[in-house]
Amino acid sequence: MADSEVGVTPYWELTFDADGDVNGKQRDRLLREVVERGVKDLIVFAHGWNNDRSAATRLYSRFFEPIPALAPNARLGYVGVIWPSMRFSDEPIPDFERAVTEVTEVSVGSALDKGTRSALLRAFPGRATLIDQIARMLDRQPDGDAALEEYGRLVRLLVELRPEAPGAAFAADTSSESEEGSPSDPEMFVGDTAEMCREFARALAEAKAEAEATTEDAAGTAAGAGPGDERPRAGAAAADIPQAWDGAHELLRQATYFAMKRRAGAVGERGLGRTVGRLAQAAPGVRVHLVGHSFGGRLVSFALRGLPKGVRTVKSVTLLQAAFSHYAFAARLPHEARSGGVLRGHQERIDGPLVCCFSRFDSALGTVYPLASRTAGDDRTAAGFGLPRLLGARWGALGHDGVQAVSGTKAFTLADALRARATLPASGCVNIDASAVVRHGGLPAGAHSDICHRELAQVVLAAGRIH
Repeated sequence: MADSEVGVTPYWELTFDADGDVNGKQRDRLLREVVERGVKDLIVFAHGWNNDRSAATRLYSRFFEPIPALAPNARLGYVGVIWPSMRFSDEPIPDFERAVTEVTEVSVGSALDKGTRSALLRAFPGRATLIDQIARMLDRQPDGDAALEEYGRLVRLLVELRPEAPGAAFAADTSSESEEGSPSDPEMFVGDTAEMCREFARALAEAKAEAEATTEDAAGTAAGAGPGDERPRAGAAAADIPQAWDGAHELLRQATYFAMKRRAGAVGERGLGRTVGRLAQAAPGVRVHLVGHSFGGRLVSFALRGLPKGVRTVKSVTLLQAAFSHYAFAARLPHEARSGGVLRGHQERIDGPLVCCFSRFDSALGTVYPLASRTAGDDRTAAGFGLPRLLGARWGALGHDGVQAVSGTKAFTLADALRARATLPASGCVNIDASAVVRHGGLPAGAHSDICHRELAQVVLAAGRIH
């Protein structure tokens, strides 16, 4: 592609298929030209859920834009990773299609909109009949739990949820999920579909009520309202328990997320990790800096597992709202001491720090992700799990509260991290609370995709010691 499409130069793309196979012509061009162009520091960015290449390249263009001015003396190169992921069309990316700075209505329990259906067809080629069946059930909402169970069966078929499915091992975030005889599929796929749909509906209703209350509190403060003024209580709207079909749309969303999570692991380890290894052979002096958003964070982290032995060219990894377990790098799990994170110790493959940026305004990771991520082997039922216990608990995500249970992890606010740029830890795990800038977006995803900020570009440069 032309450099002008992204706006920085030199820029290359690396396209991977769902199994991690890379476009050989693109890879060979990168290996050849990175030396010819005299690149010293190569920033490799992997997108999260996006519907197509154009959305990914817009993200890269926006994120990379301030970097040349921030590091004018650096000999930089840029790589955009393109991999088959998807995004539901009701998840706006701030400042892309439109700016979203307030609570928006979430359309759940209705037929799939045209954009989401098209995205599903691209993400799951050859599954048009299944997608049509799912869409009809969401539209008609037939009575009875038996209908919901049938709906759940169709969703499972769509994402190939079976133990022998290709790449199933890449879905695990902890060793307890991947051990032989311990299924790694979330409980939402193997439990009571009707009850899980009701639980998703409750979680969304509570998240919406909390967001509305927060918005009204801010508006009241701006208007000079006093502390005694009555305002709606967060969670009040959840008292009217929604119907199960209101959560069925969310079940489909989470099922596709699970498929993308599994795919990101495969592409990272089988594809990007090996490609970085080839780059280390062709250009051993090039310093590589991996950056990943959402499941792209999972992709670049699994790339560490795919690095050939002895490769030390990865100088930093920066995770932006990473959508996988906050225990993925833990040596031992707090709730299961015999098990650890599936990437435990892999931060040591980096000749530099692993920096994790997170935000409390990320509804996708702070509210529904923990519910969806409970494993099938958990003996607790969905009923009775309130949001306060979900947030930051056993099934939390890196993008919600950062790296957990890793000894020596350092913590910064975004402002402190930027002030300490020259003295950020040179190795190990670093958590940065980016809530000061990652804060805009509507339900259900919240600020999950609000990552195009000059401050976060500065974090990438600080992590990599790029000047």
